[in-house]
Amino acid sequence: MAKRKGLTLTDVLITVVIALVFSFVYSIWGGVYTALEPLGLHLNQLLYGMWFIAAVVAYLVIRKPGVALIAEFAAASGETIVMLQFDVMLIVYGLVQGLACEIVFAIVKYKSTSLMVAVIAGISAALATFPLDWYYGYLGQLATWNLLLMFGFRVLSGALIAGWLAHLLYRALKETGVLKLVGNKHAAEEGL
Repeated sequence: MAKRKGLTLTDVLITVVIALVFSFVYSIWGGVYTALEPLGLHLNQLLYGMWFIAAVVAYLVIRKPGVALIAEFAAASGETIVMLQFDVMLIVYGLVQGLACEIVFAIVKYKSTSLMVAVIAGISAALATFPLDWYYGYLGQLATWNLLLMFGFRVLSGALIAGWLAHLLYRALKETGVLKLVGNKHAAEEGL
């Protein structure tokens, strides 16, 4: 039997479950992120990559078009539910981050689960957030060195948390054999 290329109901449900798990993580992570703000020097930006991780993990598990976008949308939506306050811009950020990851995965034709692809997706999601931040106007008020520091920390966080950590989670799931249960027949065949 040939593998279906489009998303199945099972694919969507697994993606949403992954997203819901991360929506709880996101809501807790917000407190940690906020706690670092008073320390200055944009140290909180080193944690920013956590908000992109759902897209990367979901892609690594499912590896089909649309999964990253659905995962980030569902995680952002779930976060608003968990926090008990609806925030349209949070959902817009989720869509933009998911789309940035989706572009990276489309370039590799949804076939690679390499660490490099995960890291590039995390970096892409980080880069995609800056136009939205610029739109809100506060980036233009930062000195160039301060903006570069913020930019560098966020990109590094995207690479490490959304890329490397997501890949680490994927490898851990793969080693347990659980990916075979969710229909990822390639999990046992491919190298990391």
